[in-house]
Amino acid sequence: MTVRRSAAALATTAVLLGVAAPVAVAAPSPSPSADLPAGLYGTTDPTYDGVWRQSLAFLAQKIEYVTPSTQAVDWLAGQQCDSGAFTSYRADTSKPCDASTVMDTNATAIAVQALVEINQRRDDANNGADWLKSVQNEDGGWGYNPGSPSDANSTSIVIGALARTGVPVNELTTKDGSTPYTALQSLEIACGEKDGGAFAYQPDKKGKLAANMDATAASVLGLMGKGIASGTSNAVKAPACTKGDDLSPEQSAQNGAFFLADTLKKQPYLEQAPMPGAEDSKPQPDYGNTSDAVVALAASGHADKAKASVAWLQKNATGWAKQGGPAATAQLILAAHATGADARSFGGVDLVKQLNTMGPSPAATALPSPTPTGPQPSSGTDSDDSGLSLGWLIGIGLLAGTGIGFLLSMRRKKQQP
Repeated sequence: MTVRRSAAALATTAVLLGVAAPVAVAAPSPSPSADLPAGLYGTTDPTYDGVWRQSLAFLAQKIEYVTPSTQAVDWLAGQQCDSGAFTSYRADTSKPCDASTVMDTNATAIAVQALVEINQRRDDANNGADWLKSVQNEDGGWGYNPGSPSDANSTSIVIGALARTGVPVNELTTKDGSTPYTALQSLEIACGEKDGGAFAYQPDKKGKLAANMDATAASVLGLMGKGIASGTSNAVKAPACTKGDDLSPEQSAQNGAFFLADTLKKQPYLEQAPMPGAEDSKPQPDYGNTSDAVVALAASGHADKAKASVAWLQKNATGWAKQGGPAATAQLILAAHATGADARSFGGVDLVKQLNTMGPSPAATALPSPTPTGPQPSSGTDSDDSGLSLGWLIGIGLLAGTGIGFLLSMRRKKQQP
């Protein structure tokens, strides 16, 4: 998970545990609403996560038949540079982006996904997808910023964005024949080895791969050509880890799902390392990463293996979501929806209402039954994706005339300036 989300996670954990957030990765400090741009979700400093939390909120609202306000959509679209790229946050959008502007593949990719899902500003989404294609690395993947080494999380979220805009991801081949899928597969730990099926964020300096839970959850979605709001796969499978040197993207995705399911079988939640300065040196529950793993399992046909985790989230994560703001609340909504749980009564909390109050009043809302999102367009993998669900089409009918639409553990260990 990126530092934008890590910072928020540290702030929330600090509040819950009664410790100070470490200076090394300072959490965004709360800002009065009057100091924030109109249309933005959340009340904390948006420097590292403005575009991220806005886009994640839109994705969660979309699956619950909520249409974000025009003001909120305009704010997100206004963050885009002429090139099609997004930064984490542009405080002054009257100034054009230039060579000193730090472009962000993750922010661009999630903004593209959000605009496609709410079915607004499609030209802006396509412009963002074109920019993402233009900064693909020679190994087929993407880094956090253009030119930085490819990592599993950035590559996965970009795949999701390109797939949602109709780009045939398997055809994005570099000079040496690498594709986004082969870039991800190069980060997979082989079945039969320790942590087999898991994915690393990046190789270490010696080229060794270390299992990373957030990278694994992201890679499962990426290798299936799916976006963050992927919902549940209709093709229910038994988790299995397939050995071999010539695996398909689908097989590698299933290997990652096998690792996640096996890990959550031991306990229903994932953990993060203790915060520096915390009195308790034991690992702490990672609510955001657990939510991401639930979505990945559901998307890969293993929603049944995520039931215990969803039950745990209902019992333990609602306070974290409220404290964490729009991004955290959205993550819980996505996990609930993917597994058929009711996000409007999740552990006694109406997460949808909670999210809606964190930004401008929605343009429209509806009250659907909590059925998972349908499959998505094919991206060249073995998945059977094919567009919007019947339930969503019905939702569009309900909202006629109004217009419609992975990360709080470590995804990135440091924020580039």
